[in-house]
Amino acid sequence: MKGKRIIISGGGTAGHIYPALAVGQKLKEREPDCILTFVGTTRSLEQRIMAHYKANFIPLKIEGIKGKGFKIFKSLYLLPFSFLKSMVILIRIKPHLVIGVGSYSSGPIVLLASWLKIPTLIMEQNLQPGLTNRLLRRWVRKVVVSFQRSLPHFKGKGIFIGNPVREEFYTLRPKQRNSTLTLLIFGGSQGSHFLNTSMMRSLPLLKKEKDRLSIFHQTGEKDLEWVRESYVQEGFKEVTVASYFDDMDNYFQKSDLIISRAGASTIAELIASQKASVLIPFSQATDNHQVLNAQELERVSGTEVITENGFSPEAFSQKILDFLEDNEKINAMEKNLAPLKTEKVADKIADLCLELMEK
Repeated sequence: MKGKRIIISGGGTAGHIYPALAVGQKLKEREPDCILTFVGTTRSLEQRIMAHYKANFIPLKIEGIKGKGFKIFKSLYLLPFSFLKSMVILIRIKPHLVIGVGSYSSGPIVLLASWLKIPTLIMEQNLQPGLTNRLLRRWVRKVVVSFQRSLPHFKGKGIFIGNPVREEFYTLRPKQRNSTLTLLIFGGSQGSHFLNTSMMRSLPLLKKEKDRLSIFHQTGEKDLEWVRESYVQEGFKEVTVASYFDDMDNYFQKSDLIISRAGASTIAELIASQKASVLIPFSQATDNHQVLNAQELERVSGTEVITENGFSPEAFSQKILDFLEDNEKINAMEKNLAPLKTEKVADKIADLCLELMEK
C-alpha cells in the first residue's frame, strides 16, 4: 500500500468535513505513506477547518442545485467548470481510490473517477440519501450508510457501518449531575437563526431559574452580538456565547442537555457520546432529512423532538424546566442511545478503503 494516493471529496458544512477528516486520520494511521488530498468547496469555514488540521486541500467552485430557486442558473453555470477542474485533479493526482462524503461538491469527481475505473466509495450520513448520492449510487463500488434502514436505497452496494465522528466523542465520561442544568445550544456549523431567536424568546420564561441554568450557545457569525446582548439584558450570567466552538467535544462533556438541529453529524455525535437532547429539525432541509434523522433517535426515546411548526416559547421553556427538575429523565435518554452506538466506525471504513484498493 506504500504511497497510495487517495482523494476524499465533499464538504460545505462541518457535517461533511469532520467525517472526511476522521476517515483520513484512520487511513494515515494504517498506511502512513498514503497521500491524502481533500477536495471541497470554497466556503470560508471549510477552508479554515482544513487549514486547522493542516490538510492538503483543493477548493472547488461549485454550488448545490436542489432547492435553489432562481440561483440554480448560477449552479448550472458553474457545473461544467467543476467537472473540468475535477478531471484535471484526477489526471494530476492519479488516485488509487476516491471517497465521496456526501454533498454536491463530491458529485463531479466521484462520477468521473468511476468512469475512469478508479475504485470509488461514498458515505451517506442521513437516513434518506441526498440527491448527489442517489445519482452516484449506480456508479460507485460501495456505499457506507449510517443507519441500517438506509440499506434498501443502495441495492446490495450498501454496508452499514455508521457515521464517523472525531475520536473524542467516543471517550466522553458520564457527567456528574447537580442542581444546575447545563445546556449546549447550537444550530450546526453555520448557526441557526430560528434556534437563536427561539431561545431568546424563551428567556423571559426561564428567568426565574436563571441561577440554576448554565448555557453554552454557538450562534454562527450573523447573530453573535445580538444574542450575547439578549442574555445580558435578561440577567443570565452563566452563559458562554460564541460564533463557533472548535472543540465541540469539550462542550458536549460539560453539558447535561443538548439543544440543536438534526444534521447527520450532530446525530452521530449524540449517539457516539450518548448525550440527551432536544432536537428542532430544520424544516427546509432537503428531502426532510433532518426530521427523519431526529425520528431515529426519538424511536428509541433517546431524544425529544420539536418541529418548527410546533414550537412555542411556553412549551419549549417548560421542557427545559422539566429537565432541570428531573435528572433521571436525562440519564434514561442517554442509556436509550446505547443500542444505536457503533464502535470503531472510522477504522472499519478505513479497512473497507484498503480492501477496495487491494482489489
